[in-house]
Amino acid sequence: MKTSVSPPFEADGAESVQNAWRLRRVAMIIDRGRIRAIAVLLATPVLAFGGQGKPQIVEPAGVPQVAKARADRSGSPEIERPVLQRRGWRYQLRPGDILEVSFPFTPEFNQTVTVQPDGYITLRGLSDFHVAGQTKPELTRALQTAFAKILHEPVITVDLKDFEKPYFIAGGEVARPGKYELRGDTTVTQAVAIAGGFKDTAKHSQVLLFRRVSDDWAAAKILNVKKMLRGGNLQEDSHLQPGDMLFVPKNAISKIKPFIPIPGIGAYFNPAP
Repeated sequence: MKTSVSPPFEADGAESVQNAWRLRRVAMIIDRGRIRAIAVLLATPVLAFGGQGKPQIVEPAGVPQVAKARADRSGSPEIERPVLQRRGWRYQLRPGDILEVSFPFTPEFNQTVTVQPDGYITLRGLSDFHVAGQTKPELTRALQTAFAKILHEPVITVDLKDFEKPYFIAGGEVARPGKYELRGDTTVTQAVAIAGGFKDTAKHSQVLLFRRVSDDWAAAKILNVKKMLRGGNLQEDSHLQPGDMLFVPKNAISKIKPFIPIPGIGAYFNPAP
C-alpha cells in the first residue's frame, strides 16, 4: 500500500526544519558570547598578576619589625603589641594641695583655695568643684568650661602653690624602711637601693609592689628582683608611681632561725664532793 504526503504537510516539515536550524544558530551565538565573557573575566586577574610578576602585599602602617619577621616564618601575621608603661606622669591633685586660681581679665574672681579632704574646692560663682585626681591642664580646661556659663571666653591660670611631695614607702627586710620622696623616674631596684638595700634575711625573689587603684582597692604585683639582678635584665623592673609601697618579706631560713638550737661554748663547773 502506498502512501503519499500531501503538499501542505511537506511545507510544514520544511518550515519546522528551518526554524529548528535558526534556533540552533541563535543558541550557538549566545553560547559563544557567554564563553567570550567568561574568558575576559578570567583573563583580567591573570593579566594583572602577569604584568607585576608577583602580587604586592601592602604592610599596614605601624606593624613592628618583630611581627613582620614572625609572619614571614609562620606564614600567619602575628602583631606583637608593646607593653605600655606609664612614663612621664603628671602630678594629680589631692587633698591638702593649695591652688591659686587667677583670672587675668576679671581679677575679682581670683582666689586661693585648698583641696578639701573630700577632693572638692569652693570658688566664687561656682558650687563645690571636684578636682582630686586631675592634673593642672585638666583642671584648667574644666574651669574654663564651667566659668564659660557666666563669663565670656574666660582666661584662667592655675598655679600649684603647695602640695604633698610624691613619695613611696619601702618596708620589710630592707636596711632603712620608711617613707621616701619620689624624685623623678624611679624603678623598684633603685627604690630598694635608696632604702639601704636588702637585708640578709630578705627574700629577693618575692618582692611585693602595692599600688592603690581606688580608695578601697590596691593592686599587688610580685617581682623577682633576685632573677633580674642575677641575669642583668631589668626589662621587668617596674617604674614606681606616687604612693606605691614596696614590701620585702623574710626568707624561709630567717623564719625558722629562732627555733633552731645554737650550740654554745661554756665552761662546766663540777664542784668537788
